[in-house]
Amino acid sequence: MSRFIPLSIPNFEGNEKKYVNEAIEQGWVSTGGAFITQMEKQLAEFLHVENVAACQSGTSALHLSLSEAGVRPGDVVLVPPLTFIAAVNPVKYQFAVPVFIDCDDSFCMDPVKLRDFCEKECTMEDGVLMHKGRPVKAVVVVHVFGNMADMEQIMDIADRYGLKVIEDATEALGTYYTEGRYEGKYAGTIGDFGAYSFNGNKIITTGGGGAIVSRDPAEVDHLRYLSTQAKDDPHYYIHNEIGYNYRMTNLQAALGAAQMEELPEFIRRKQQNYEIYKKAFEDFDLAKLMPFREGTSSNMWFYSLEIDRTRITASMREIITALEKKGIQTRAIWGLINEQRPYEGEETYRLEKAPYYAARILNIPCSTQITQEEIGIVVKEVKALFEELANG
Repeated sequence: MSRFIPLSIPNFEGNEKKYVNEAIEQGWVSTGGAFITQMEKQLAEFLHVENVAACQSGTSALHLSLSEAGVRPGDVVLVPPLTFIAAVNPVKYQFAVPVFIDCDDSFCMDPVKLRDFCEKECTMEDGVLMHKGRPVKAVVVVHVFGNMADMEQIMDIADRYGLKVIEDATEALGTYYTEGRYEGKYAGTIGDFGAYSFNGNKIITTGGGGAIVSRDPAEVDHLRYLSTQAKDDPHYYIHNEIGYNYRMTNLQAALGAAQMEELPEFIRRKQQNYEIYKKAFEDFDLAKLMPFREGTSSNMWFYSLEIDRTRITASMREIITALEKKGIQTRAIWGLINEQRPYEGEETYRLEKAPYYAARILNIPCSTQITQEEIGIVVKEVKALFEELANG
């Protein structure tokens, strides 16, 4: 195997080493330091929001958001089945009850089924939406692969039924609406809370790391306080609430501050490379490159091929393994969360599109430093394999 083309790897071509070395030289390596403040300011300016709290991960951002949204033990939270499990696990951290709502063709939550669930499976009691004797408190909306969910409809439903909306924008930093009611609004800044991730495979990375925004800037201050163990008195270590060790470190933020400088260029490359793939696959009848929602500008974080299952019956594992032998790293979309052992027996609502796409979606290499030559190799090998499998 002469070369290996990875699925999605970090890109450090800016001031990353310089800033990290500065943090080390200054001795500020833990959860205090100027780079944390700097990265929060960069994110706030980029997203056009007043306040951002940097934290340890996208998961911690979601957990803090659910806590601030008032989700308590026994409450119902409406969640997607087709996403990474970290989007739903924080619901369990709060000892709340997830109900899985199907996705639409964007892979994001289907607003029609969300509305139907609220109308047909729930009742309003004293102004509170109730499901089987439990209050329905919140909706977790994931902008899957950088594809914006239908936030106009989702926000209308949430407003009607008094639900808090937590946007999981962990994959969608830089995605925004270009038209409609939310024109110019970024993923994560429309609902009550927005969570971001800077994991190693995201469009920018701090190694680990995440961030939280809120419709109410004062809530972000409270979330920052909770993320630093809710310390009220630095001399006597007085704590008036249960806090968490969820603050981002200055070393992570040093990396992130450099990555933020490169973010617009990374998005440009993602969009450019998507168009190259799109043209290469447009006349291919064994798989199609999935589109992003009209009326949005997506960061196009991940590229998804929908496989024609009437002609290709090989398992996703067989396809991934065969391409890996050719030096190309790919992956299946995800195993449905409601089918995972910790969620067996949890309620689902009209799951049709989620299992359909789970069986058909293959993610292909999309790193910001992938070359046009490498894209050509990916296209050639994927087409050759699919044709072999279809004719075999």
